[in-house]
Amino acid sequence: MDHVRRLSQLRRRISKAGLTGLLVTQLIDIRYLVGFTGSSAALAVTRRGARLFTDGRYTAQAAQQVKGAQVEIVSGPPAISAVQWLAAQPASTIAGFDPAHTTVAELTRLRSELPSKLRRTFLTPLAAPLVEPLRLIKDDGELAIIRENALIGCRLFDYILTVIRPGIREIEVAAELEYKARLHGAEGMSFETIVASGERSALPHGKASTAPLPRKGFVTLDFGIIREGYCSDMTRTVCLGAPRSEERKAYEAVLEAQQAAVEAVSAGISCGEVDEAARSVLRKSGMADAFSHSTGHGVGLEIHEHPRLGAGQKTRLQPGMVVTIEPGVYWPGKFGLRIEDMVAVTKTGGQVLTPAPKALIEL
Repeated sequence: MDHVRRLSQLRRRISKAGLTGLLVTQLIDIRYLVGFTGSSAALAVTRRGARLFTDGRYTAQAAQQVKGAQVEIVSGPPAISAVQWLAAQPASTIAGFDPAHTTVAELTRLRSELPSKLRRTFLTPLAAPLVEPLRLIKDDGELAIIRENALIGCRLFDYILTVIRPGIREIEVAAELEYKARLHGAEGMSFETIVASGERSALPHGKASTAPLPRKGFVTLDFGIIREGYCSDMTRTVCLGAPRSEERKAYEAVLEAQQAAVEAVSAGISCGEVDEAARSVLRKSGMADAFSHSTGHGVGLEIHEHPRLGAGQKTRLQPGMVVTIEPGVYWPGKFGLRIEDMVAVTKTGGQVLTPAPKALIEL
C-alpha cells in the first residue's frame, strides 16, 4: 500500500481546508494512512510531517507496520500527546478533528492539556471528513485484496451447500462456514453471520439462531470475511425442497431486480439511480413495499462505508469504488429472500466480484 501517497493526498486536503494540522483518532483511518493495526493510537499530520502516538504494548508492532510517519511511544492517552505535538510545531495555528469520532468529554480533555492561549482556538471541528473520501476510491492493491476475499466467499458458499440440510441448526451452519473461513485465511468475519431460514428468512438481519432448518423453505446466507483488513460481503438464498409458486415468483423478481441494478452500475451514475433500477423492477412486480432497505453500500476496511445506494442519493459512482447490490423482499411470518453481489466500479461499467451462482438452488 502506498501510504506516502495517501498522506500526500491528505496534506493537500488539510491545506485546502485552511488547517495547519489534523488529529486522526479513528483506528480504521490510521490503518489506511500509515498501516498501523493496533488498538490504541492517534495520528498527528501536518503539512510537512506525521507522527503516530501509541503505547508500549505496540513498540515492536509499530516499528514493523508504520509507513510514512514517525512513531512515538507514550505512557498516557495517545490523543493528548498528538494534540500537544501538533500545537508545538512551527507555524501551527489551527488543527482539525473529526467531530463524528470525538466526544464532548474527549474534546474537553484534549483542550485542557493545551497551553491556555490555545484552548479555545487551536482545535476546530472539520466541516466534512478529510480521510474518509480518500478511502472511497480503492487503489489496485486494495482491489486485489477485496477481489480475492470475495472469491473466498464464493468458495465458502460452495462448501456450505454441502452442509445445509433439514434439521441442522442455523448456528451450526454459521459455525461450519466461519471455521472454513479461518482455514481459508480469514482474520475474522465482516459481521455476525446471517443464517435465516423458514419464517426467519423474513428477517433482513436474521443472525444465526438455534432454530433448525425446516424441511421446506428458504435459507438466506449473508456473510463476509476480513483478510488483510479488508471486508467482503455476499448473500445467497437457497431453497430446501421445491419452492412454492409464490416463493419462486418472489425469487425471480428479486433476481431480476438485482441484475438490473448490477447492470446499472457505471462511472458517473448516481447512487439513487442504481437503487431505482432495482426498486422499479420490484414495483412492477407489486413487491416494492416488501423491499425495506437500501439497494447497497460501499465496502472496504469497514463493512459499511460510503456511498449508500439508496433512494434519492445524489453521490455519483467513480472508478475504484466497491459497492454491494442487495435488493430483497420480506413478508413477516411467511418468508423473505435477498441476493447480494459485490461490484467494483470501472471506467466502463461494473465488475461483479462474487460470481457464485444466482439461479435458484433447490436442496
